[in-house]
Amino acid sequence: MDILITGATGQLGRFIASRLRQDGHQISCLGRTPSDIPEDKFVKWDLDDRKITLPAADALIHCALSHVPGKYRDGEGDDPHGFIDRNVEGTQALFQAAKAAGAAQCVFLSSRAVYAGASEWGVLTEDSPVDPDSFYGKVKYAGELALEVLSDANFKGTVIRATGVYGCPPGLETHKWTKVLDDFAKGDAVIPRVGTEVHGEDLAIAVALLLEERARSEAVFDVFNASDMLLDLRDLLKIYQETFGLEWHLPIRAPGPVGVMDIAKLVRLGWSPGGKAKLERFIQSLPAPAETEVSAG
Repeated sequence: MDILITGATGQLGRFIASRLRQDGHQISCLGRTPSDIPEDKFVKWDLDDRKITLPAADALIHCALSHVPGKYRDGEGDDPHGFIDRNVEGTQALFQAAKAAGAAQCVFLSSRAVYAGASEWGVLTEDSPVDPDSFYGKVKYAGELALEVLSDANFKGTVIRATGVYGCPPGLETHKWTKVLDDFAKGDAVIPRVGTEVHGEDLAIAVALLLEERARSEAVFDVFNASDMLLDLRDLLKIYQETFGLEWHLPIRAPGPVGVMDIAKLVRLGWSPGGKAKLERFIQSLPAPAETEVSAG
């Protein structure tokens, strides 16, 4: 396929773009700057753009989000109006342009933040009530609605409500836990936290799988949860501690609550995330912390 992708140089988009290349697809990166892969095509684009002309393609994958660096929830910073304008109006314009260009599919990366029960102990299915309590959740749900309105037999819409994504994105050396692991290795206090996680490679596999499955589906619009595990930061740090022989005390368990996502719809299509074994392999693949290297000498 010829695939347009936004956010291909971001934390999430790098995983997805890498998987699509492996599967033999031609990638056109929509953004401010080209990707670092010479074979990729480049289309200059920004969420501020309202009049957009896109090249013909088989599908659009929309990963980009305009936000304060390093933050998704609270990503509006001190400019909620601009945050909503760019991420809602900009996304609507992008979807319209993709449909006008003849794309047969659109995959939108949404979030578990759209659910009303995302901050409660409970199981979240795709049919669970939606009532986001953050600007981040609200703009994601607005994007879902914009895609649903435009979806038809010639422009199938797919929403993936993703959980937290971990792993080192292709081409980068840092990841979402870089700072917290560094702090722990130095003996600094770590704030307890519990959440749901999925490796970026597994999320990318879900995107690739849905591109194939949705092409054959009669449904013009569908929603899928993508998550893997409930993870307390204490358990993550314990793996890190045991891997590198650290002696610092672990933080207490986080009180929660947090909603857990039901992924049965994706699993029925053959999706199988890596679970704790993949998490352990990821931690074991990281370089030894500087404090360990010094003490070992």
